[in-house]
Amino acid sequence: MLTQISHHIKNVLVTYSADDKIIFNNTIIPIQQDRFNSVIHNNEEKTIAFIDGGQAEILSSGNFCLSFIRVCGIVFKGNTKVDSITNEFYIFTKVMYENSDILYQSTLFPVTEKCIDEQDLLISSNDQTIKTGKERAPISKVTNMARRFAEIALANQIHADSIILDGTLEPTFKNEEKYIAKLPGNVCALAKTSSLCTTSGNSPVILLNKISPQGCWSYHVHEKTSFVKLHDNAKHVFRFEGDNNVLSSLLNNCTDALFLGYPYGLLLADRMARVSNSETKSFKMKFLLNKDNKDIAEYLHSSNAHDILDNLG
Repeated sequence: MLTQISHHIKNVLVTYSADDKIIFNNTIIPIQQDRFNSVIHNNEEKTIAFIDGGQAEILSSGNFCLSFIRVCGIVFKGNTKVDSITNEFYIFTKVMYENSDILYQSTLFPVTEKCIDEQDLLISSNDQTIKTGKERAPISKVTNMARRFAEIALANQIHADSIILDGTLEPTFKNEEKYIAKLPGNVCALAKTSSLCTTSGNSPVILLNKISPQGCWSYHVHEKTSFVKLHDNAKHVFRFEGDNNVLSSLLNNCTDALFLGYPYGLLLADRMARVSNSETKSFKMKFLLNKDNKDIAEYLHSSNAHDILDNLG
């Protein structure tokens, strides 16, 4: 059976064909050698800020969700960290019934300062930007919205020659374009993964890596979107959005042996923003051990059946 499965996988991983094309936002783009551009090291040490976020669900039931969000921005000059900024807040989301629809309404409790508008998080449980399939979106999806908005908002608060967001600059959630529209022109984005494919069903990232020139390069796809390889020995190619002029300065930050070709600044921002399991447990215990919150436990028992089954394993 494993041999049959392997055969099917190899059939998907077709070899490069000159007729293959990249599918990008319903546009067919030919794969051409003249779209490659070499990226050369720039010895000028400009400041680059890297932004990422983390989140943790503290308490959740069918009708409410309490989560904690942390977003971090770290500024490097060359390979030296020169500044950082962190924004942390709790988000409480509850169900609200209005005009024959179930809405999710959120309240923010900032640890530092409020960076996003709570009204931008008011959303129908049937909104297409948070739904998967025909079912109502789980209430926890609003936490993902809040984290994304906070990451983008942080880019307006941090000062650097260039700013790199984790992910893309394409809006996913309702009201996200409101935050993207406020971004300064020096903001770029680098995505670790890409769901783009070619007309033959292959991955453009794999194909471009096979036919690319030696060294570091960018491959222009559409407007300000490119694929980039940021270290001579890197095995990974990433999707990049923004001004390609920043890439020459970014190379100096892409030499970490653990992930060659990926900016160390984004690795560090991810590490600093991540909410650990021990932190999450600590948040949860503080709420549940508070005698004023004993009624909350009743709501948790209504939705923790999966946790009980997992603990039986």
